[in-house]
Amino acid sequence: MTILAALLSILCAYLLGSLNFAIIVSRLFFGKDIRKFGSGNAGMTNILRTFGKPAAAGVLAGDILKGTCAVLLGKLFFALLAPQTGVLLGAYLAATGAILGHLFPLYFGFKGGKGVSVATGAIIAIEPLIVAALLVVFLLVILCSRIVSLASITVAALYPVFTFIYFAFFDQEYGHLWLNTLFAAILGGLVIYMHRANIQRLLNGTEYKFGQKKKE
Repeated sequence: MTILAALLSILCAYLLGSLNFAIIVSRLFFGKDIRKFGSGNAGMTNILRTFGKPAAAGVLAGDILKGTCAVLLGKLFFALLAPQTGVLLGAYLAATGAILGHLFPLYFGFKGGKGVSVATGAIIAIEPLIVAALLVVFLLVILCSRIVSLASITVAALYPVFTFIYFAFFDQEYGHLWLNTLFAAILGGLVIYMHRANIQRLLNGTEYKFGQKKKE
């Protein structure tokens, strides 16, 4: 039953993650595909730059919510079908499935976003205190650099570090330390991989900054 719970967690989370709200909002309310504008990324930042704050807020809320719901579903499947295994494995499998669905959405030609908001929602359902710490870092990097991608890459890299620190020193379930850290590294690695073009622009000094005027 553990295998069935794992398959259901990954599959349902992937299908849920494939509901890319950047594409849905841009098509439903503006009659356009966000992937044909700006950076071409189907994510909140490109929506903000292209269609404004209300649309970006809706996308952010939708992506965070689907990440949270996916993890809750994974926990539920393991609680019902494999209680002897514990719900933690289901949570991380579902988080991975939701992020993969967002990156490669089944419903939109397998071309989606970069997974930061979805990962945030997933981590909220796994351990919200870690999200709070990462949010502080994210905001500090934004304030100092005005570069969203740099903030996203930084928190993705720090996620496994913060996870290790939290479960090593502040949580009593020490047996889950390496499982948590491993999956945190996988999730963070996925987000960083999807930012590889941004990393190249950062190295070249050409990455977009908030408030920067678009070149004619």
